[in-house]
Amino acid sequence: MVRSMYSGVAGMRSHQTRMDVIGNNISNVNTYGYKSSRATFRDVYYQTNSAASAATATSGGTNPTQVGYGAKLASVDVNHSQSVMSTTGYTLDVAIAGEGYLQVMDADGNIFYTKAGMLDIDAAGNLVDGNGNFVLGVSGDPTGVGPSSNRIRITLPYENADSSSASDTINDVTYTIETANEDESGNTNFTLVSSSALPIGQKASASITSSAVVVTLNSNETFGSLAELNQVINEAITSANGGVPHSAGNFTISMSNPSAFTPGITGAEIVNPDFGVNEGSVTIPSSLSSYFSVSSVGDDFSGNADAAMSTSLDADNNLTITVGDYTATVNAAQLKNAGSVLMKKGGTNSTDSFVLTYPNLDTIKAYDLTAVSGNVTMSPSTPSRNLGLGNGKFNLEGGTQGGEQTVADLTGISIDDKGVLTAVHPTFGLMELGRIDLATFANPAGLTQTGETYFQVSRNSGEPQLACPGTDGTGSIAAGTLETSNVDLSQEMADMITTQRGFQACSRMITVSDTMLEELINLKR
Repeated sequence: MVRSMYSGVAGMRSHQTRMDVIGNNISNVNTYGYKSSRATFRDVYYQTNSAASAATATSGGTNPTQVGYGAKLASVDVNHSQSVMSTTGYTLDVAIAGEGYLQVMDADGNIFYTKAGMLDIDAAGNLVDGNGNFVLGVSGDPTGVGPSSNRIRITLPYENADSSSASDTINDVTYTIETANEDESGNTNFTLVSSSALPIGQKASASITSSAVVVTLNSNETFGSLAELNQVINEAITSANGGVPHSAGNFTISMSNPSAFTPGITGAEIVNPDFGVNEGSVTIPSSLSSYFSVSSVGDDFSGNADAAMSTSLDADNNLTITVGDYTATVNAAQLKNAGSVLMKKGGTNSTDSFVLTYPNLDTIKAYDLTAVSGNVTMSPSTPSRNLGLGNGKFNLEGGTQGGEQTVADLTGISIDDKGVLTAVHPTFGLMELGRIDLATFANPAGLTQTGETYFQVSRNSGEPQLACPGTDGTGSIAAGTLETSNVDLSQEMADMITTQRGFQACSRMITVSDTMLEELINLKR
């Protein structure tokens, strides 16, 4: 009876421990990276009342007679099987799609292993887990570097300071605007316009905002050189900035073809995008302007400062018109109606010409225009001096103060399936910043649990074998994903019921043993 009571006590202790394990599993059903445990029992030693005997020629053998002393806890095993993946959308969350453990190091240099991939980057550029421990692997460009257990720290190269600039090609001339100071404040939109509303003597004005500089040139004022234009522009910007130079320094305009800047060019011509020819003119004398007129002048018209105009009508009513070096003949058939004729200089193949309108033959005879003459004033056609800077797209960029770069200068930080950490820097472009390396073990079940979803090496786990993700039997990295707990809640609930019943039966066994002892004591009465 005493043995049965102690067996009940041993059974209750074992079932209590199993309930503790089940409770821990259930409480961690939503813990990322958690691996469930199970408690197993074994029977304890036995008291042998009679030993087994062998069979003889005259008698059979007998079995041993033994009485056990209950159950005890055999083991608490950890189930390291992979669970389902949960998509989080956070780029620094990682799960391992297969074998392997993340390596982390605490402040004392102790290395732990985990499946919980809630990662982040601290202010110093260290890749850390949710507990602030350092994630281990390779820092910097991992190309050609084997797996390791070093802290992953993001370090960026020193950035040289740069000034802002912008270029645009207008009418086959490339214009570049750049700032003097190496500063981000030069990253602005620069616009040139013109206006005739500015007072005489004021060549330019300006307005400044945080993202734009607009310079207005006086349409009627002239500029003798590109250097003068730059000086006027910066004086206007300084005036608009309260008498203080712009923080980006002077803005300088340069040209791929400096000869395109004609001395004496006006503010309107600097801004105007009309690159056609400035048409010349032919002024007909007043005595003939009622009958003859110039409708257009060619692009190559060279003209004469003063020229004579004359007409003559021959016997066949063919009219010859001469204006200086320009001549044309209109036949009788063409003279039936008023029209126009191309006056060419020096011959029929010349492109130096203008168009003259003439009256019909009746008008010529009625007003005695058969032989007239007069003085004509001409001015030649000239190429346009317009630069078209008002049409330019000058969005200045690239200005930096330089210095040591930090994580704050990065965008698009992510981790690929090989565990490589990448990000985009505005100057250096796409950069590889490090690689997460994994560890595997000959016997993962032998790892020691230390809490915080961490495991530690034990004598029965084997030493960690390092590998790059996706190599040597390890799984690849799934970014934006976390591995959920592998607790099977339905199994845990069923185990909890059987454990409760086992505990209840053991307690009842103690009660019954007590009753039997009570009956034994009552025999004396």
